[in-house]
Amino acid sequence: MEKFIQIHTEGAKMIAAAAERNKGPILDVLKQHLTVVRQPGLVLEVSSGTGQHVAWFAPHFPDLTFQPTEFDRDCLESIKAHIKEGGLTNVRDPHILDASKPSSHWLGGSIQPGSLSAIINVNMIHISSQKAVEGLFAGAGSLLCPGGRLITYGPYAVDGKITPESNVNFDRTLRSRNPEWGLRDIVLDLQPLAAAAGLSLTHTIDMPANNKVLVWQKKQ
Repeated sequence: MEKFIQIHTEGAKMIAAAAERNKGPILDVLKQHLTVVRQPGLVLEVSSGTGQHVAWFAPHFPDLTFQPTEFDRDCLESIKAHIKEGGLTNVRDPHILDASKPSSHWLGGSIQPGSLSAIINVNMIHISSQKAVEGLFAGAGSLLCPGGRLITYGPYAVDGKITPESNVNFDRTLRSRNPEWGLRDIVLDLQPLAAAAGLSLTHTIDMPANNKVLVWQKKQ
């Protein structure tokens, strides 16, 4: 579990303490699961936040192009600043994306069905509406190429149980702030959405701070 975001600014850049802590461990997982996707290819990051993650990941995958997106318009300048500082040539300019909308609306409808090699989604599912979570999986089912991967990171419940107690408290706090928020259950909530979208859960990786990385793969 990672607590609510603590952010400081450096010029236009926003720096989230949680992103600084988790970007290294997440990259280690991506090195195993992004290297097997179609290359060259396009990777869509849904909910890019401050931009720290895409700026950290992209240099390690020169044959992949990354498209950062964010629902919060206030984050766009920070994402741009991180990209500029890194001198990244394989990261596109960020765009607004509302995951609750049909994927045919994402980026103005410019993403062709079956064209994405992967989608990365970090720390969004537990602070999103049900419609946005449903849209994420439906969008992945439509936009990923056969064998493409949706890689999600965050805290989750598993088959009706939340552990440890710190995650129980975190879930309670989230729901008190917004009734639509809270830890989604991998088995009860997410796997049915994935199945409906033609995705299956291939890997569950335990991460620091009681989080997990889930790797969902589209049928070949």
